[in-house]
Amino acid sequence: MSYPKPLRRLVGLLSRLPGIGEKTATRLALHMLKMPPGSVRELGEAIAAIPDAVINCSKCFNFADVDPCALCTDPARRDDLICVVEDPTDIVPIEKSGEYKGRYHVLGGAISPIDGVMPEDLHIRELLDRLAQGGIGEVILATNLTAEGESTASYLAGVLKPLNMRVTRIAYGMPMGSDLEYTDEITVGRAIKGRREV
Repeated sequence: MSYPKPLRRLVGLLSRLPGIGEKTATRLALHMLKMPPGSVRELGEAIAAIPDAVINCSKCFNFADVDPCALCTDPARRDDLICVVEDPTDIVPIEKSGEYKGRYHVLGGAISPIDGVMPEDLHIRELLDRLAQGGIGEVILATNLTAEGESTASYLAGVLKPLNMRVTRIAYGMPMGSDLEYTDEITVGRAIKGRREV
């Protein structure tokens, strides 16, 4: 017996999400059938609102619901410190660590010629524009500790060194090959504290 067409469509759409196979998608869809109709509608409305409700901050390129974002407008944060990350999801573990109180800059990925991602495809020009405004004493390179992240950090170090500012790299308290998004806040906190010159 096959499921009704609307249910099959939902399973198909859910299985397109990363990490969700057909079995998990089926379980989720069947669970939604058991939920109160109001809860299912609320979930659908939240999903439908995402494209218009969540934007990228025009200054740091983090996820936001206002522009500039709350991290860019927070007066309690240090203006002389910028932490450069690959993706907006990398900011969350750094914030959870409680060790960092500066500003952020999201590159939008990492240099990966194999995947067709070159320096000009990232928000490097915007970073240089921010630094040209002055007042920045240190740039922390917090790209992921992967081959692409290391390559991106090396490239940025080469570009930033002539600007006569302190350029540091997060410490190797994080395992090689790991993504910030999936690392616990204690490990991230130690990596931020143990950053080094590059």
